[in-house]
Amino acid sequence: MKNKFNLPLSQNIINALKIGQQILLSGTIYTARDQAHLRLVNIVKKNGSIPGFLKGQAIYYCGPTKAFKGSPIGSCGPTTSARMDIFAPILIKKGLKVMIGKGRRSLLVKEEIKKQKGIYLIAPAGCGALLSKKVKKSKIVCFKDLGAEAIHKIEVEDFPVIVAIDVKGKSVFKQ
Repeated sequence: MKNKFNLPLSQNIINALKIGQQILLSGTIYTARDQAHLRLVNIVKKNGSIPGFLKGQAIYYCGPTKAFKGSPIGSCGPTTSARMDIFAPILIKKGLKVMIGKGRRSLLVKEEIKKQKGIYLIAPAGCGALLSKKVKKSKIVCFKDLGAEAIHKIEVEDFPVIVAIDVKGKSVFKQ
């Protein structure tokens, strides 16, 4: 299987990915951290669905820093995924397919990934400045008042990640 994929990932590609596999992603990713997740869950509770632009898409647990001169974005390393575990199950149930972050996930998130046939990917931690070089465009699309925690739509090219939890619920982390 090739290691380069365009986003959004099709269900066939998600189904074929295996834990430990190193892949490169190109296309659209949405950044979202704790406060944005809280607001997204409140939207789901009010409207019964996630915002349409997130359905079937990838969320990167990241709060990018201010853009460097001549760059679309500043440092954009992954944040700890476990902090989103109280929000993730409802978003996965409502159509979120791909999550990118760092670290292990709760058993509840792992089970929901398996049930909804999603995937969890990890990005290299401590490499925010290097990862920013993979971002070609960035713009805030939601919750601008949250600053770095606003939802950014980023366009990436060959963004490196590793499959950490696959559709079968297999994990690279010991539980």
